[in-house]
Amino acid sequence: MTDTAPRPTLEAVAARAGVSRATVSRVVNGGDGVREPLVERVRRAVEELGYVPNQAARSLVTRRHDAVAVVVAEPETRVFADPFFALQLRGISKELTAHDNQLVLLLTEGRDDHARVGRYLAGGHVDGALVFSLHLDDPLPELIQRAGVPTVFGGRPGWSDGTTDVVYVDSDNRGGAREAVRHLVGLGRTRVAHITGALDQTSAADRLDGYRDVMGDAAPELVVRGDFTPAGGERAMRELLDRRPDVDAVFAANDLTASGALRVLRERGRRVPEDVAVIGFDDMLPVAEQTDPPLTTVRQDIEEMGRLMARLLLRDLDRRNGGATPAGVVLPTTLIRRASA
Repeated sequence: MTDTAPRPTLEAVAARAGVSRATVSRVVNGGDGVREPLVERVRRAVEELGYVPNQAARSLVTRRHDAVAVVVAEPETRVFADPFFALQLRGISKELTAHDNQLVLLLTEGRDDHARVGRYLAGGHVDGALVFSLHLDDPLPELIQRAGVPTVFGGRPGWSDGTTDVVYVDSDNRGGAREAVRHLVGLGRTRVAHITGALDQTSAADRLDGYRDVMGDAAPELVVRGDFTPAGGERAMRELLDRRPDVDAVFAANDLTASGALRVLRERGRRVPEDVAVIGFDDMLPVAEQTDPPLTTVRQDIEEMGRLMARLLLRDLDRRNGGATPAGVVLPTTLIRRASA
């Protein structure tokens, strides 16, 4: 066995810096009223001794936990299988880490988990919450409002409770969809189909609206419901080919859906893009560059969406910055052309 060295104390830092214990406490816990030369002495002593502030004591002074809950309204099987969530979490993590905040990940598998998340947020464990992948019947917005924690949502809110000051970050889903479908029409395709995402999410509804903006007179059987997964894309593509074997273009609600559709088209002997042109949405490089053929898709900056969500929340928490937090930020999208269309 080896003896472990005792952790340096607040008193040891005060002795090394030649200041009072109260001065050290104010500096390390974020308090005000200490002259800059003394602040530097304390910081130097902290570094030399390797002192780690007591988080509980720090919270008493700052009323901050330096922790943010990230709530993903999906089961873990979906979260860890879909690169979208990895990209968004990476953006959030980078921004929180840059501001010395801890990320606390909360997933929801079912209704019992919603109640658990609500209790956790109401328990004062975190300073705020970042919430995304909500569904229209999700109870989380009401639970979060009841918990009273500052929150930024990923995606345009789809509930209607009279609240006008909801802060959210989204991409221009409708505009991106319009650009994708216009590109297909510009290629001379006349039977353009759409495989939707999960229509209880606003991103899928907005992309369907964008498709309809361009193809308003399209036959109803050209729209098939998917669920943002490769398996959903496969099921929808088979249904679509059975309904309309003459389809010559497909706009898929995301890249995973498009990857499933491409597999079915290959199975059925349809050449892409010669027989059927295909466009996705997201531009997730692990998917879009590895499909056969590489996927034309609408790019949204998923990682930047995550960073911006975290940035808006931290700005809201840090009242000293002043200024109003924008209610909604919508990021632009770009059509990325590859071999599939």
